[in-house]
Amino acid sequence: MTADGPLTVVEFTDPACPWAWGSEPKFRWLRAALAGLDGGRAGWRRVFGILFDEDDDPAPDPDAEAAWYHRYIADIARHTAAPYAPRLRWVARSSWPSSLAAKAAEAQGGEVAVRVLRRLRETTFLLGAPADRAGTVLDAVTGVPGLDHARLSRDLVSGEVRAAVRRDWAEAREPFPEVLAVTGPGPHPGRAKEVGERHRFALPTLVFTGPAGRAVVPGWRELGEYVEAAERVAPGVRLAAPRLTAADLLERHRSVTEPDLALLAGSAGPPPGAVRIDGAGGPVWLHPSEAATHPVLRG
Repeated sequence: MTADGPLTVVEFTDPACPWAWGSEPKFRWLRAALAGLDGGRAGWRRVFGILFDEDDDPAPDPDAEAAWYHRYIADIARHTAAPYAPRLRWVARSSWPSSLAAKAAEAQGGEVAVRVLRRLRETTFLLGAPADRAGTVLDAVTGVPGLDHARLSRDLVSGEVRAAVRRDWAEAREPFPEVLAVTGPGPHPGRAKEVGERHRFALPTLVFTGPAGRAVVPGWRELGEYVEAAERVAPGVRLAAPRLTAADLLERHRSVTEPDLALLAGSAGPPPGAVRIDGAGGPVWLHPSEAATHPVLRG
């Protein structure tokens, strides 16, 4: 059954955000459920909120900052069960290069864009070396299936793509009133963050819009809260993601974690033939063809 009108989801995110990384299994479930709606009446749009801005003051002691941020990621992983790099070599100097690449990849199709963003996240959370320069970004996404690498390298530095991310930056800094005073629940309830003289949507935040209005689900939330929000704003919609085998899940996503397997495949066992990467907090399994070009295995 479809809604009386379109259902849209806006995701406020950043490639280097640990809460967004930990939320990926739920967002994969939601995207699969939305894709299954009759008539293709659901859309998903990403807004890159720029967690690390270009004019942020550099850390006086980068090594100490990296050690502190690694402990911060580890603390978040205790809530999300997401794997993370055993060592963080540095904190991302800027979110702009990876956000520009992720935005540019959208012109090459939704699946390519999803895979590019995943690779960029994994430079922080598997490799421990965030892709925060144009060169390291382009190196990180080498071999992504379906990606026109030469086109991405051109688009990455285009004025059009930079203007699009600048619009994302501004949109993320116009949070709705309902997220300015969020007090709970959980370790990351999603209250809008003070950034300079403005506020920014907490990362991640999902905004559902449908015929019955708008629902904002900020911060770290249970899957049921996202489902309830979508079904509330789009009466008649019932979300259900197809259950996949571990092998099918790996074929579709090419990189899966234990939370992915538990939520999307109902399996605690690894996909057959997968290449295992052991991170702190748990393993990641890569499709063999993904492993052949993945930066974590190229060092």
